[in-house]
Amino acid sequence: MAGRDSRKDPDVPYGERQRLDKWLWFARVVKSRALATKLVEAGHVRLNGARAAGPDKPVRKGDVLTIALERQVRVLRVEASGERRGPYEEARLLYTDLSEGLDAGRLAPDPDATL
Repeated sequence: MAGRDSRKDPDVPYGERQRLDKWLWFARVVKSRALATKLVEAGHVRLNGARAAGPDKPVRKGDVLTIALERQVRVLRVEASGERRGPYEEARLLYTDLSEGLDAGRLAPDPDATL
């Protein structure tokens, strides 16, 4: 059902969803939860193709995040909720990086392109 708030969705157990800012921090996308909040509030994070409404937006397994970082755009599919901010090897299990297959040249503007 479109527009349904998954925080109140009885089909999604509470432990299988997590605040967006917390998930970004646990997955080691950003160095702090405060930076994750700023990234979302600045509009640099999309959740399933739509701009994330806020850092408290819940994410769950299967969601796709598009994150515009300073020097790259990352596309991540959520595989699990985090329980703590552990080492990289543990954080890497929280997502599948869909941007690894993207051609880095496609993300950068063409210097020979005319306007």
